[in-house]
Amino acid sequence: MRVVLIRHAHSQANLAGVLSGRRPNVHLSKEGIEQARDLARRLGDFVPHQIRISPMERCLETISPWISTSKRSKTNRVQPIIDHGLTEVDYGDWSGKKLSVLSNNKLWSVVQNTPSQMYFPKGEGILEMQSRALQSIHSSIDRKAKTPLVIVSHGDVIKSIVADCLGMHIDEFQRIIIDPASVSIIDFSQAKPRVLLLNDNRAVVTDLLVGKKRSTNLLGGGSGK
Repeated sequence: MRVVLIRHAHSQANLAGVLSGRRPNVHLSKEGIEQARDLARRLGDFVPHQIRISPMERCLETISPWISTSKRSKTNRVQPIIDHGLTEVDYGDWSGKKLSVLSNNKLWSVVQNTPSQMYFPKGEGILEMQSRALQSIHSSIDRKAKTPLVIVSHGDVIKSIVADCLGMHIDEFQRIIIDPASVSIIDFSQAKPRVLLLNDNRAVVTDLLVGKKRSTNLLGGGSGK
């Protein structure tokens, strides 16, 4: 099964330079609304196996244009499932504060260099976030499904999923960049997941999602087909 990981589009909090976390009523910015419309074009026409989204409003706003446009009337039967395992990190006391202020906090270096040791004050730990996100992903995978699983979540959550799929320790996950409205695609059809696309915010990815699956791992990158 192919899993499509989509970060929500640019939000009002992104615009303000604020770490919004799980605070309610954080919507897409004007730029984010345009990104969501473009995302609908880039995803193209296919009917997903499931659409699972974080409960934060900005995630539903990101995927709604894709659900409602083009010839995907069949997608009306695949309505988004709110999945709390995919929600934003609980940043606790850091929620709602300016990133420019937080970067001066003594714990900032822990977040950047040894995130496995980071527990946000009155919030959750980064390892806890990764654990519940991976549990959500793996419990949602149906290896017999013929169409992709679409996930809409948040930057740190997606980074933690990608890091695990690449066999990276969570302390290395800051090496991964996940931009607003970006698409990453992971193939879970083999014993070990394979990353097919990472942090793409330009390409039309329809063919990659509905094309023939690669059933083997090939030396030298294979034939490229």
